[in-house]
Amino acid sequence: MHDLSVLMTFSSGLAGALIFGYLAHRLKVSPIVGYLLAGIVVGPFTPGYVADHSVAEKFAEIGVILLLFGIGLRFHLQEMLAVWRVAVPGALIQSTMSTLGLALLLRLLGWDWIPGIILGMAISVASTVVMARVLDEWHDLHAQIGYIAIGWTVVEDILTVAMLLLLPILFGSQESASQSISSVLGLAALKISGLVAVVVVLGRWGIPWALEQIAKTRSRELFTLAVLVLAVGIAVGSAELFGVSMELGAFLAGLAVGRSEFAARAAGDAVPMRDAFAVLFFVSVGMLFDPSSLIKTPQVISLVLLVVVIGKPLAAALTVRVLGLPLATAVPVGAAFSQVGEFSFILGTVARELGLINDSGWNALVAASIISIAFNPTIYRWARQMSSQTPNLIVSGTRQPQEIHPNRCILIGYGPIGKIVHRLLRSRGADVTVIDLNLETVRRLQAKGRKALYADVLRPGTLEEAGIAAAGSLILSADVEDAAEIIRQARALNPALRILVRCAHLRAARVLRRAGATFVAAGEAEVGVALAEAVSIASGTSHDAAAEQRTEIRRHLYGPPKD
Repeated sequence: MHDLSVLMTFSSGLAGALIFGYLAHRLKVSPIVGYLLAGIVVGPFTPGYVADHSVAEKFAEIGVILLLFGIGLRFHLQEMLAVWRVAVPGALIQSTMSTLGLALLLRLLGWDWIPGIILGMAISVASTVVMARVLDEWHDLHAQIGYIAIGWTVVEDILTVAMLLLLPILFGSQESASQSISSVLGLAALKISGLVAVVVVLGRWGIPWALEQIAKTRSRELFTLAVLVLAVGIAVGSAELFGVSMELGAFLAGLAVGRSEFAARAAGDAVPMRDAFAVLFFVSVGMLFDPSSLIKTPQVISLVLLVVVIGKPLAAALTVRVLGLPLATAVPVGAAFSQVGEFSFILGTVARELGLINDSGWNALVAASIISIAFNPTIYRWARQMSSQTPNLIVSGTRQPQEIHPNRCILIGYGPIGKIVHRLLRSRGADVTVIDLNLETVRRLQAKGRKALYADVLRPGTLEEAGIAAAGSLILSADVEDAAEIIRQARALNPALRILVRCAHLRAARVLRRAGATFVAAGEAEVGVALAEAVSIASGTSHDAAAEQRTEIRRHLYGPPKD
């Protein structure tokens, strides 16, 4: 019966997210709103079926781990270190301002200082899941805005871990109170340093060696499994052995793998699993919401929401501005923090167990979380549009299409045909990026100074990593499985792209052209063309007449050329 409950929760959560996410998309609002509504519908505070929240939460944890792992994969350590001068003081200043601001407002409602401060600390933490999705939608995740915002949340996560350690000591039992604060914090700092050292060692030697052994098997399933084991294993090990959050461990694991040549392929393998499980994070949040709390405690919810949606963004934006960055960067960074999420609930749960906040405070935290998460994409869109009109904009991520470079080509496959095409393109001065699943081939090309990516083109994210948005041409020199789907993805990412494809049979050529290929060369057709040309020339036909005949045969086999 318990197994059935798990499956029912998983299936109902995903089905509800699909239905309400689709409706949200049709209404032109963020799908996140639909996911949250799905959680409310299957939650305990609405009539009908009630899903098991603890089960949904555990599935959601997998999604959060994979999301943080994916973020770590794409982040370069040098760029992270470059924003620490903003992220560290920014997180400290914004958290302090948000905490004191809410505590002061709640004091006016008659709250004591301690509950107000605890609730203020809980709402000062932003959701990395929400932030990453919104930043990625605007292509800001790997721009300066994204590096600052994510680095900022990493600092907030570390501060939250410290608070989780301190609360039981300050407000718990006598046994907990007898512990030294300095010793607890010192031990925590030592554990975090130990975790970083272990991950650095693994990233430098252990992880690349292990992934190389798996890659040599040429098994997609084993490589995907290896990525999953790394992400979840290091995350869980971080929590069990070092006492830090699984999210921080997953992020560090991603940074470690990201320093290796397997980063692009690992990112592609993690995406499908990440997206499915991350949706359940929003469903699990929605399940916590009691709609009646909007009537029972409207004043507290309003004040908490005021600080989250207006106070936090203003505090963050002002901090970024004071630290020397332009308004065009400060405004989007501030807007990214106009929500609260996973760590807020962890801190709120501990505070509730210790009697530091009551049901009113908890309901206000949950209500503010859901409402702010729902409105965060809209707030960020407004901030992004405003910042794009600022003349000193220095970030690259915008919704506007990238400039297309006709001379930039992406070549999929480096077999005998791929080598010929690559040599021809380079002789004409083209900027070519090769995507191949042969590790030795990629290494040889990179050793010669050529652009090469070890990745599976069938995995989401690989084409983006190769720079498809700004490329002029995509060439599939290998007879790739599911080539039609690759063409559709490429066409969606770059409508102006010229796509040249190789296939074995004429029947596949028609499918590929319908999918959006500009030119298709089918092996059996080209063999027929070559034989016909050889026979014609041998019988005395002129080269010009043979060329006309070749064109006519191709037109007959392939149909009229694509416009």
